Amino acid sequence: MKKYFFLLIAVATLPYVSSCQITKGLGKRIPTSIPGTSSSTNNTGLSNSDIVAGLKEALQVGTNNGTQKVSQVDGYFANPLIKILMPPDVKMVEDKLRDVGLGSYVDQAVLSMNRAAEQAGKEAAPIFIDAIKGMTITDAVGILKGPDDAATQYLKANTSAQLTTKFTPVIKKALDQTQATKYWKQVFDTYNQLPFVQHVNSDLTGYVTQKALDGLFVTVAQEELKIRKDPVAQVTDILKRVFGHK
Repeated sequence: MKKYFFLLIAVATLPYVSSCQITKGLGKRIPTSIPGTSSSTNNTGLSNSDIVAGLKEALQVGTNNGTQKVSQVDGYFANPLIKILMPPDVKMVEDKLRDVGLGSYVDQAVLSMNRAAEQAGKEAAPIFIDAIKGMTITDAVGILKGPDDAATQYLKANTSAQLTTKFTPVIKKALDQTQATKYWKQVFDTYNQLPFVQHVNSDLTGYVTQKALDGLFVTVAQEELKIRKDPVAQVTDILKRVFGHK
């Protein structure tokens, strides 16, 4: 069966798997002339301290809700928007495995990847808190006046490197426990030795880490949108004051 499995890999044309990169910039910020004093106000009628306090609280609420959602069982696996699937570039191999009754290999790999991401999600909260504490007045005004995911983009820019460092060992351990990492590496290292093929990334941990972060930020962005648009989600007085004046 093992030889037959590798034969299927050999006949498939499998381009290199490239991980998507997390956005590293905040995008265009709306300039502000607000001086750096807590008593200053802007055209919203809110003081600088109000804006900073409101945005920090919004980020705390949004990231707490987001991390709780992704880190529970099926937080990734049962959510079609962020579920981690086999990379699109290995679809041909996946299809061949399913055609010959070996779909269980693929299903187990997919489940393992999502379970690993769910475990790693628990590590995000303290990193987000540190980034929130470092928010400046300029950051806060830019977020308030920015697009609906401006706060999420702020977090991406200020936490992606730390989250990658924190997520990687957690995901690797979870994948190792199910032998998913070993299985992936054996298959694609063997494939890469074949002549006239474009090499495939055998770093499953790197792929799942990237997809886990993508899913986390998608979820946080959803929570941010609720706070901005839905009065029910504005659960404290300061959130109502700040986002009611946007």
